[in-house]
Amino acid sequence: MKMSKNTIGLLVLLVLTGCGRDENSQKKSPVSVKTEVVGQTPVGGGRSYVGIVEESEATAVSFTTMGVIRRMAVSEGQTVSQGQFIAEIDDSQARNMLSAAEAQMTQANDALERYTMLHDNGSLPEVQWVEIQSKVAQAQAQLEVAKKNLADCRITAPVSGIIGKRLLRSGETALPSQAVVTILNINTVKVKVSVPEQEINSIGERDNCHIEVDAAKKSTQGGLIEKGVQADALTHTYDIRINVSNPDRKLLPGMVASVTFDEKETTDATAILIPITSVQSRGDGSYFVWRIDADNSAHRQIVTVGPTFANSIRITSGLTSGQRIVTEGYQKLSEGTATTY
Repeated sequence: MKMSKNTIGLLVLLVLTGCGRDENSQKKSPVSVKTEVVGQTPVGGGRSYVGIVEESEATAVSFTTMGVIRRMAVSEGQTVSQGQFIAEIDDSQARNMLSAAEAQMTQANDALERYTMLHDNGSLPEVQWVEIQSKVAQAQAQLEVAKKNLADCRITAPVSGIIGKRLLRSGETALPSQAVVTILNINTVKVKVSVPEQEINSIGERDNCHIEVDAAKKSTQGGLIEKGVQADALTHTYDIRINVSNPDRKLLPGMVASVTFDEKETTDATAILIPITSVQSRGDGSYFVWRIDADNSAHRQIVTVGPTFANSIRITSGLTSGQRIVTEGYQKLSEGTATTY
């Protein structure tokens, strides 16, 4: 069977058209992203963080025995001194036990007095003499326990400070070791700050920092810094606590504080700052950004990061001024992906 020239030409055209469609279908459309050109940005002041004021010490005060609270003598926010009366529970049972112990002590002493005369006359066996002495000692021990149980029906402040929370009220039953009130020491407070893991090693225990607490209308300098060694599993931040003198007690637990550390690198007036969200982490702990080349293709660029400034992070190596990086839309990128912006 012979085909005409027209038929052959039509078949060739169909084949070429099909190949063209296959080639076009294999081409991927450029990924739309948002970018910015890296440049030198003026930096000044220092690293800033948000912190929370905490008490320097918190002491929980509790009863050692169970009972119904008969009287509470303090309220929240009240200043108390060491030894000041806090609360008491119903002591009726403790007083009855003390009366019984005193009666037993009196009986034991009376018996001892009578047996002493017999012992001195040599008419009392040594075994009985030892036995009566043991009963006196037991009565004395029970009397001391009864006195302590009665004393334990009252609690006093073990330290001086301010009543933070009153956890139980009159008429409620207190259990052994259950906190009744907490006493806070706020003559010195601590400002807790969560620091990113990239910056924790740049903070020393005696670094200078300035603290402002708007709620107390107070500005002050921070003191000795305590650094935590265990990171938060979700945020990868470490807690530090800055000791702050608080003689006027205006700084109260829970207040929000603004903390600014003095900039150590005073010779640098500018630095490369990029959005924190544009920096990605790799499995080996290194960091990278997506760099856009002249042909609009995306490529991973390894960078070294420094301290943060608000919503930006400092790049200490890996980028130079004039390079273009991706700030949004990098989730759709892979090495060499064509982009449009």
